[in-house]
Amino acid sequence: MAQVTLLDGAIGQELVTRAGERATPLWSTKVMIEHPKMVGEVHLDYFAAGATVATTNTYCVLPDRLDREGIGDRLEELLRTAVMAARRARAAHGRGRVAGSLGPLVASYRPDLVPAPDEAAARYAEVVALMRDEVDLLLIETMSSVAQAEGALMAATGQGVPVWLALTVEDEDGTRLRSGEGLGEIAPLLERFEVEAVLINCSRPEAVAAGLPILAEFGLPFGAYANGFTRIDEAFLTERPTVDALEARSDLDPAAYAEFAMGWVEAGARIVGGCCEVGPAHIAELARRLRAAGHEIV
Repeated sequence: MAQVTLLDGAIGQELVTRAGERATPLWSTKVMIEHPKMVGEVHLDYFAAGATVATTNTYCVLPDRLDREGIGDRLEELLRTAVMAARRARAAHGRGRVAGSLGPLVASYRPDLVPAPDEAAARYAEVVALMRDEVDLLLIETMSSVAQAEGALMAATGQGVPVWLALTVEDEDGTRLRSGEGLGEIAPLLERFEVEAVLINCSRPEAVAAGLPILAEFGLPFGAYANGFTRIDEAFLTERPTVDALEARSDLDPAAYAEFAMGWVEAGARIVGGCCEVGPAHIAELARRLRAAGHEIV
């Protein structure tokens, strides 16, 4: 049997759901501003469910996103709030790791809006500098193209902290990034930059299985954490989207999600968890299934 790292599930989307308020382009950052204690509660619930990694609520805490909403001067404050919430939850739980999330610049799933890698790296640099000494690893999330991943990697690697790279693939074809590029085209970046693990994230669970054999060829630890949306539709593909444009699935309960994830583990994945619409109950069921199969959660 294998040692499997169990990530948490949705952070931002879980906060939005718990807050029960109207969605805004600031997404979970607005919830964190108005309900800061809720962030730590979410992390604690995931640790209690069996997760061994707490992902910071910093996916959208990026200079360009905050500047658009007129709160760019709060970058350091919001990063600290998010990171400390995860660290305090880890301390209360007694073990685990904290992953500093770096989300896409401009908007999710929009590789056409990606700044050039040099420019992107400059935008990420301040965020990385503020987080690198406070987290156990940097998790680059939801990269939709090779160029998008390159910019984030330029900023995150070489900073004295491990880097994991998570890529999002097409809803109907898990062998392709959302840019249309083949998933395998990321290989030169993995050779150029020091990446500790590579994953597929924020994609339909059905699409993940097709991409995992490609990840396995890279010779790095690999895994996946899928979302629970029906699909990423056109209503969300704007520069200032709100998450209420996306529809949650009704057929992806904890047992169904765990079945997908166990298939990924059987295919060699050693890092699994959940993304948007995958909550603590899903992670708890996945932890149960992993242990029942004889795997060690690390």
